[in-house]
Amino acid sequence: MLPAHEHQLVLLQPQIAPNTGNIGRLCVATGTRLHLVRPMGFVLGDKQLRRSVMDYWPRLQLMVHDDTEAFFAFAKDAPLWFFTTKSPRCYWEATFTPPGYLIFGSESHGIDEAILARFPDRTLRIPQTGNERCLNLSTAAGIGLFEAL
Repeated sequence: MLPAHEHQLVLLQPQIAPNTGNIGRLCVATGTRLHLVRPMGFVLGDKQLRRSVMDYWPRLQLMVHDDTEAFFAFAKDAPLWFFTTKSPRCYWEATFTPPGYLIFGSESHGIDEAILARFPDRTLRIPQTGNERCLNLSTAAGIGLFEAL
């Protein structure tokens, strides 16, 4: 169980098992709980997921939520930070006060527009060269988590 002061990482509808496995390893290495929000593009027993997370899986503090609203009900009033390329605000402008949730969207769709509209002052972006779509999900999660820590 994590201490109450720690940040937690959330993946909304992840689609690529190896990305989620890499993020799982990141979470184990930093003592961070990982939340996966369904639907997912793979099952938790997926061979590619297990291969990328290796022997870290048994030590992963994992919670799976049936859908986005179930996750929001669980998180209650904790600070939520949504990482998206659509935010005007860079992640280094945020003050990460634990406990909080660092939230990342799916690899192909990011975070749903309705969610971003619901939390407009809680969105952050990781700057990158113009005309590029986005970073790999596991890379972005690592950048966001280490900044928050």
